[in-house]
Amino acid sequence: MGLNAGIISTGHSYPSGVLTNADLEKIVDTSDEWITSRTGIKQRRKAGSDEYTSQFAVKAARQALERAQIDASEVNLIVCATTSPDQILPSTGCLIQAELGANNAAAYDLFAACSGFLYGLTTVESMIRTGQIKYALVIGAEVLTKYVDYTDRSTCVIFGDGAGAALLAPVAADKGILATKIVSDGRFAEQLYSPGGGTRMGTTHETIDSGQHFFKMKGNELFKIAVRSMTSISQEILEKANYTTDDIKLFIPHQANQRITDAVAQKLGVNESVVYSNIEFHGNTSSASIPIALDECIQQGKIVEGDLILMASFGGGATWGATLVRF
Repeated sequence: MGLNAGIISTGHSYPSGVLTNADLEKIVDTSDEWITSRTGIKQRRKAGSDEYTSQFAVKAARQALERAQIDASEVNLIVCATTSPDQILPSTGCLIQAELGANNAAAYDLFAACSGFLYGLTTVESMIRTGQIKYALVIGAEVLTKYVDYTDRSTCVIFGDGAGAALLAPVAADKGILATKIVSDGRFAEQLYSPGGGTRMGTTHETIDSGQHFFKMKGNELFKIAVRSMTSISQEILEKANYTTDDIKLFIPHQANQRITDAVAQKLGVNESVVYSNIEFHGNTSSASIPIALDECIQQGKIVEGDLILMASFGGGATWGATLVRF
């Protein structure tokens, strides 16, 4: 019998600091009603000034390893999906590796915005299936609140901080990742982007003073592309694996906006009872949103052995993807 790559354990972590809609009302021209009606968000976790991405990634990864009773030395690969690394060099993946003591693992960062976790699963899946590696950690980790402009109510109300991790290993061919696909279209780059800090604009007093390092978003345009893309790619991989939405135990979309989640579920014909949402409590944690939600579902008993789970994402780039997994 052949083997698939399966998620054998998960974990998640987030800061203790909480930024509520009431807190934001004191900072920017907004209201709880305005934020909730447009995003579904009531609060988001916010890292302190002395906290950074790899700290939360390490906690989530350790949790996943401990639950699987796997030592860090057995891990062959660490993929850290993030848009908010600790620093430019070295990669956050390497910093995580050192902190975990995973000295036998290769490690790197994957930059695909909110789709990063599913990009990571897709990348690792083939390496496990072909026998190149046995154990891999795929981590989505973000400290996005350090990249938002708290004078821009269209973006500062959305993003939160946290990390989620999944430990992957070979499983029987009728389980694990049954279908997965990732897509990107750079023509939509300026729908969600941060222009400063790279080699194009650099880091200067001028770029910092003009806010070029903050996230900038065209929300209305992004909404349409996100709904269309997440719907179509979800339908595609279900068809590829010979399943329908009726077979799904749980649909875990990227937690970008409650209206996006509702629209995608409606277009897919998925009953709202199988759609998982935690955006009310976490906001949009980009690449961390799906692994955090996945771990919450497992810990709450919403996922048990044999369940078929569909995950779908959309992020800046633009990037999108979907993964179908049987536990």
